Amino acid sequence: MATALITGASQGIGACIAIRLAQDGYNIAINHFPSENDKANAEKVAEQCREFGVEAELYPANVADYGQCEEMVKAVKEKFGTIDALVNNAGITKDGLLVRMSEENYDAVIAVNQKSVFNMLKLVGAVMMRQKSGKIVSLASVAGLYGNPGQINYSASKAAIIGMTMTAAKELGSRGINVNAVAPGLIKTPMTDALSEEQRKEMIKVVAMKRYGLPEEVASVVSFLCSKDASYVTGQTIEISGGLSM
Repeated sequence: MATALITGASQGIGACIAIRLAQDGYNIAINHFPSENDKANAEKVAEQCREFGVEAELYPANVADYGQCEEMVKAVKEKFGTIDALVNNAGITKDGLLVRMSEENYDAVIAVNQKSVFNMLKLVGAVMMRQKSGKIVSLASVAGLYGNPGQINYSASKAAIIGMTMTAAKELGSRGINVNAVAPGLIKTPMTDALSEEQRKEMIKVVAMKRYGLPEEVASVVSFLCSKDASYVTGQTIEISGGLSM
């Protein structure tokens, strides 16, 4: 049975992706930040995954740290034998206007959102090269495509992921490895739930479909990219935004 490793999968979009790939028949390696709260949430996700008759295990690691990623990838490989799909989902925001943003907040977002993707691409890419097969999907964002005021750190990290995706696709394609990204727009998550009603209405105005997307709608596109149906799709960034850019 194939195995999928999803980073930052204890809640939100990452959790939905883990559950959807379990439904697709993947054994699931759930990465979560090493904290008791994240561990509790991740275990709930694992239980939902197991309902589809697959194995699901937890792997705590700060994916911004290369050494922790190395240990995690080794542990997943030892447990499941292969890593057939990697979903780079882990991410944070520390918003602020450019002239007011601290260096600390800029560096923190780059480390978690972008450096983690390098760590995982390098380590899991090596595993997949030996297997001569694999699917990699990274979570970018419309902020990385078009920018977003107050998010220069987040936009930079997500734009970097798009460039990294194209480069990795060119380097790994000859080994039968597909590397793609998805760029979600306004998705209903705890982050958007915290917005005021007025803020939500203003944001929806620029969306052609006039509604928020659901985490499950992002997960369905990731599912496609991790399937045999996407065997000739690589180096692409698929926007999931309800027509935000139109």
